[in-house]
Amino acid sequence: MAIEKKDIKGGFSKVLSYKYLVAIVLFLAWIIFFDENSIVAHQKNKQRLQELTQQKVYYNERIESDKQKLEDLKSGIEELEKFAREQYYMSKPDEDVFIVVEEEK
Repeated sequence: MAIEKKDIKGGFSKVLSYKYLVAIVLFLAWIIFFDENSIVAHQKNKQRLQELTQQKVYYNERIESDKQKLEDLKSGIEELEKFAREQYYMSKPDEDVFIVVEEEK
């Protein structure tokens, strides 16, 4: 009977040590994959931030370009007429418009 108690205590301590190991593994899995602030979510957010930063730079450049075009258009009737001719192929009643398309090689 004394041998059985030792076996039970030894088995119990093994199971107890596995409980802690299992708890630690489950905790790490939760932190890495399932938590709101998990490592996976953090990496996705970091990548999204990088994409948004690139978009911000692109749109800031576009805004500056459009501001320059607007200033050119406001500078006078000649510039407005030039823009209309180049962008919308407009012409005066006595003019003909020829569109030349350059082929890429």
